Amino acid sequence: MNKKLGLAVAGAVLAFGASAANAGIIIPAGDWTIDIGGNVNTYYTNTRYSGEAFANNARKNQVSTGLLPSAIGIGGKTRQNDLDIAFQFTFFVGANADSGFGTTGTAQGANGNWQSRAGDGNSINIRQAYMTFGDASWGTIKAGRDLGLFGSDAILSDMTLLGVGVGAGRPGNSTLGRIGSGYVYADWIGQIQYASPNWNGFSFAVAAREGLRNDGVAAGTALADDKTELGFDGKVSYEWTGDVSGKVWAGYITQKHNNTKTGDYRSRGYDLGGKINVADFGLVGYYYDGKGLDMQTGGQLGGLQFLGGNKSDDKGGYVQATYKLPTVGTKLGVSYGVSKSEERTNAYDIENKSWIVGAYHPLTKSLNLVAEYAQQKIENNVVGGLDGKAKTVSLGAILFF
Repeated sequence: MNKKLGLAVAGAVLAFGASAANAGIIIPAGDWTIDIGGNVNTYYTNTRYSGEAFANNARKNQVSTGLLPSAIGIGGKTRQNDLDIAFQFTFFVGANADSGFGTTGTAQGANGNWQSRAGDGNSINIRQAYMTFGDASWGTIKAGRDLGLFGSDAILSDMTLLGVGVGAGRPGNSTLGRIGSGYVYADWIGQIQYASPNWNGFSFAVAAREGLRNDGVAAGTALADDKTELGFDGKVSYEWTGDVSGKVWAGYITQKHNNTKTGDYRSRGYDLGGKINVADFGLVGYYYDGKGLDMQTGGQLGGLQFLGGNKSDDKGGYVQATYKLPTVGTKLGVSYGVSKSEERTNAYDIENKSWIVGAYHPLTKSLNLVAEYAQQKIENNVVGGLDGKAKTVSLGAILFF
């Protein structure tokens, strides 16, 4: 599979060591080489809810897409005037998607019981549309829509990228994996990015990115008064190979918000992470900290950048261990993560944590069978003690091409 073919798909294959086809469909086209590839995945999920945080949720049985939506990507590359030039478009879709993504949907009745619209609700989400140009001697410029830099290694190292994780039980293009209970979602966003060459494993990247507007518009305030500012993020990393291979990285993000409800403020955050592989064992560790960075709702959905419109204190991280069974090839994994958001003005203090165990078996070089169990626990330590649990069993398969 070509590295240009969708960062999320490539991340699932390269970062986690999944079994997948070595390349997509390669088509020579004059001076260009066109690459077509992607994935299809589907899971049966059974989610049981308990506690006041999930008071309006009954047990849910669903057939849905996992954390990584099904996707098809079309990319091309060429060499012109001593420049490497490339483009990428990737189209994502969910098995039971309503309009939108994540845990959104159409509410039926006063109890907020979510239903997917089988007739017309299968939405296409174009998450990648970008061009690149550069040279190995000085680096690469990227312009367009792609995965953000901050938090990208966290999600691309998450074993649930091949599965479901938390967030099942509602319609959408994808579940949540470990988003909101271990890391903040990197998101797919318009950006102008510079990535350095690779100097013996060391590299860095910086980007100016489209500003994300928060929900902090005061009643009666004209939208024209709710300005947005560009955001900025970046990361540095060092990667090595050998009998003991691995990667370490550090990143940052910042954006000023002009908020008519809570007043202007600046969101900012940093993260640190690393992973190491020795023989058939793998270990990942990740930590982030920030201000005004996260959105925790006290329900399943969390870990979305800036949407709360709050000057919150946010931090979290996760640890993950995997072992590949010799000869059989099945990869077993267990991970624990937590995200915390505290904001006193609006009186909330939410802790979102989860345990996830999984088995990922390469039935062929392209097809993987997946079984997972995820237990998510929400603790709201300020507003009425609205605690709750969501326990999900998922079984399914993911096919790369």
